[in-house]
Amino acid sequence: MDVPLPHLDRPFDYLVPDTLDADARPGVRVKVRFAGQLVDGWLLERVAESAHPKLAYLEKVVSPVPVLAPEVAELARAVADRYAGSLADVLRLAVPPRHARVEKDVTAKAPAGATPPAPADPATPATGSADTGPGAADPVDPRGWRDYPAGPAFLRALTAGRAPRAVWSALPGEDWADRYADAVAATVAGGRGAVIVVADARDLDRLDAALTAVLGPGRHACLSAAAGPARRYRAFLAARRGDVPVVIGTRAAMFAPVERLGLVAVWDDGDDLHAEPRAPYPHARDVLLTRAQLVGIAALVGGYARTAEAQLLVETGWAREVVADRATVRARMPAIAPTGDDPHLARDPGAASARLPSLAWTTARDALRADLPVLVQVPRRGYLPSVACADCRAPARCPHCAGPLGLPSAEGAPACRWCGRVAAAYACPECGGRRLRASVTGARRTAEELGRAFPGVPVRTSGREEVLATVPAGAGLVIATPGAEPVAEGGYGAVLLLDSWALLTRADLRAGEEALRRWLAAAALARPGPAGGRVVVVADGALAPVQALLRWDSAWFATRELAERRELGFPPAVRMASVTGVADAVADLLAGAALPDGAEVLGPVPADEGRERMLVRVPRARAAALAGALHAAAGQRSARKAADPVRLQIDPLSLF
Repeated sequence: MDVPLPHLDRPFDYLVPDTLDADARPGVRVKVRFAGQLVDGWLLERVAESAHPKLAYLEKVVSPVPVLAPEVAELARAVADRYAGSLADVLRLAVPPRHARVEKDVTAKAPAGATPPAPADPATPATGSADTGPGAADPVDPRGWRDYPAGPAFLRALTAGRAPRAVWSALPGEDWADRYADAVAATVAGGRGAVIVVADARDLDRLDAALTAVLGPGRHACLSAAAGPARRYRAFLAARRGDVPVVIGTRAAMFAPVERLGLVAVWDDGDDLHAEPRAPYPHARDVLLTRAQLVGIAALVGGYARTAEAQLLVETGWAREVVADRATVRARMPAIAPTGDDPHLARDPGAASARLPSLAWTTARDALRADLPVLVQVPRRGYLPSVACADCRAPARCPHCAGPLGLPSAEGAPACRWCGRVAAAYACPECGGRRLRASVTGARRTAEELGRAFPGVPVRTSGREEVLATVPAGAGLVIATPGAEPVAEGGYGAVLLLDSWALLTRADLRAGEEALRRWLAAAALARPGPAGGRVVVVADGALAPVQALLRWDSAWFATRELAERRELGFPPAVRMASVTGVADAVADLLAGAALPDGAEVLGPVPADEGRERMLVRVPRARAAALAGALHAAAGQRSARKAADPVRLQIDPLSLF
C-alpha cells in the first residue's frame, strides 16, 4: 500500500472479485480499503490461497496497464532494505505518476492486453572481467575504445551477452557520450537493452544526440523529471511495453523498466545530483549496481574523475578498471601548472595571495593572441556573494537574521542571502564602518574584471541563470561555474581554475575528491598540450588533489582517498547511518533499535532548525543488519504514533 508508515511496510492480502479478475494483474495500480479509508496500492502477486482467514476485496483497479515490472519490484524492495526505507517510498521514485490521457493514447495504439516484456534472463553469470577471449567479432567500430587496452574486449563481452563490470577513467578531451553510445550499441547488438543515467539535462542532451547517431531515431527513450509529467510518462510506457531497448535519463531513469536488460551505466557518479533528495535517499550509482547484481548484467561506471566508491569496486574485484596507458594520457592531456609552487612564487611573489597571478594572466593572454577561447572556472555564482567591512574586515551580516550579505551588482545595495532583505544603510557593528569590500568574488564580477583586463574580447558567462552548451572557436573569454562549462569548438586554448580555496577548504569529507572532479571536468575541455592547450590551477602544487590534476591520475587519488577513509572509518570503507531529528526523538529511535554487534554510535552534533544528528557506524559486513534495525525501530515509533519525525539516511553524501 502507498502508505508512508514504516510499520506497514509489508504486503497485504486481498480477495479479487470476479469483476476485476481480468484487469487485476501483477504490476497494476489498485485501490483498497484499509482502516476505513480508500488507499492506493500496487498488486504484487496473484495466489490461490492466503494464510489469513478473513480478507477484504479489492475496491478498484485504477488502470489495467501493469506499469510495475517484476524486476523493478524486486529492485525496489532491495533498495528499500539497503537504505532503511519503505517499499512504498521507493516505488514513488521508480514509477512516475499516472497520466491518464497519455495512457489512453498509448493503449489505443497498442492494446493493453499485449504481453508485457519479459525480465532479463539471469542465467548468464556475472564476471568482473571484460575479456571474452580471442576470436570474438567486434560488434561496433571500437576505434574510440582502442585508446584503452581493455576497451575493445569490454565491447566484445557486451555483444557476447556476458556481464563485464568496468570502472572507466576517461581521457582528457574524450567524447564520453560517444563512448557510452558505443557500449549501448554493442549491448543492443547482442539482443539486450541498456539503462544509462547522467547527472543533468545538458549531459542528457549530449547522450541523446550520440545515441540517435549510433542507433537511429526512435530506438531509445529519455526519462527525466524535467521533461514534464506527460512526456516522462509516455517515455516510461514506451520502455515498459518494450517499444525501445534503451532508456537514458537523469536519476529518474535508474529504475526504468527495460526488456532483457543487459547493461546499466552511470556517468560522473561523483556528481551530487545523482543523490535522490527524497526518502529513502538512494544514490543512482548504488541503485544501478544493485540492479546489476540482482539480474546478473553488465555495469559501467565512468568519469574523468574516480570516486572512492568506484575505487572500492576495483579493489574488491567486483569491477575491472578500464584506463589508458600513461603514454596515451600524456599525449592527450593539456599542459597543467599550479601557481603556488616555488618557481612561480620566485618569479611572482604575489601569486600566493593574488586571485589572478601573473602565470594565469599570461596564459590567458597568449591563448587569446593565438585566437583561441579561454575558459575561467569560478566556484561561486553571482557578483559578490559575500562581503566584509572594508575597515575592520569583519564579515557583513544581516541585521535581521544574521545571514551573510552580498552585492547583486556593482550598483546594487547589499542584500541578505538568507532572508532577502536589503541592507542599504548597513553599518558594521564592530567598528561602525559603512564601506564594504569583497570577501568572495562571483562569476559575474569575475567576468566584469576580465572584460576590463582584456578589452575588445567577447566575454560570455555560463551558470545557473543561463547554461551554455557550446561556444564557437576563436578568441573569447568564458566565465563558468563548476558543471556549467560549455564545450568549445576545437577545445579551449587555456583553462584557468580560480579560487581553489573555496573548494578545498569546505568542511566536507569529499572536499578534495569534489575539487578534483570539478577541475578535471573543466581541464578535459582544453586542447592537448602539443596543440597549445594550457591549464592553470591557482593552488599549491603540493596538495594531493592538485598533484592528481597535474598528472591526470584520478585513480591514484581515489586509491589514496579510500585508504585514508578506511583508516579513519568513513564510507565507503564502512557503512554509516545518519539519524536526524529533535533530541528526544533521535534518542527514542536509537533506544529501540537492536543495533548489530560492533556498532559505534557517534554524536550528537548540531543539525539545522534546532535538530541534532547521531551517526551509527558498522563494518560493511553488517550493513544489512544496521539498515534492518533502524527500519524496525522507525516502525515501532510509527506504530505508536510518535509525534516527532526522524530522518534516516544511509551513507549520506554529507556527514558534517
